[in-house]
Amino acid sequence: MTKFSAILLLLISLSLNAKVAYVALGDYRVEYELRGDSKATLLLEAGGSAGLEDWNPIYDRLTSEYRTLRYSRIGNGGSTAVRKNYSSEEYADEALALLDALNIDGPVIYIAHSYGAYIARTFAARYPEKVAALMLIEPASEHDVDIMRQIDLAKAEQEIAEVKRDDMKNGMSNQYLDFWAKRPLPDHPEIADIPVTVIASIKRYENPPLLFYTDKARVMWGELHRDWALAFPQGKIVLTDKSYHFPQRDEPEMVLEEIKALVQRTTKSK
Repeated sequence: MTKFSAILLLLISLSLNAKVAYVALGDYRVEYELRGDSKATLLLEAGGSAGLEDWNPIYDRLTSEYRTLRYSRIGNGGSTAVRKNYSSEEYADEALALLDALNIDGPVIYIAHSYGAYIARTFAARYPEKVAALMLIEPASEHDVDIMRQIDLAKAEQEIAEVKRDDMKNGMSNQYLDFWAKRPLPDHPEIADIPVTVIASIKRYENPPLLFYTDKARVMWGELHRDWALAFPQGKIVLTDKSYHFPQRDEPEMVLEEIKALVQRTTKSK
């Protein structure tokens, strides 16, 4: 790498980092980025152990049209590092505290990926007045383990135990103990009658790493989210076979079009 190239990369990095800010929520520092201008505010919730970079493929495009907030949950990204078992309820309260700290009063269009979608569902159920619409992208579900058990109970129990051990080894067991172990199943029927879009992948894997990624499970996964989304009077399901777990990365144009359509539906429903 030439000296000029190194300097250019450093300047680009500094420029990107300059857009990221931090806010204190209790004893923790939370990394966030808020850009754009519109009546509607989009709140982006990252998946699993991801930070706000989860939304890099579409964030700039979104901020050119909408006021868009993305952030890294405590323990992720550039936010305060912790080793603690969090629940979706705690994370939902953290999201509310962030909105309050940034003086975002109106209901948001909540867009969430993977485990973040579980948090978004919890948030929408606990604080319905704060959510104008909901988009769940490849949403984690408490029914994941049920799909695996229906295919092969013995193998499913072995794989579930292995995943939990790996998760706890990393110090953040919320992703699995939070919703895989919850019974009765919190399907969140108390979510208000709002526009809802679910984007789920049914693309097949050549070498499935778990039962959950087998062809049979892919079909059941699509049916699960279709039924959940269409139970809402304003629900919409988008099943894709062109991307795996990251449609916002593999099919950014599709995701952007669905967000635009959701914003339009939200505006009309008011």
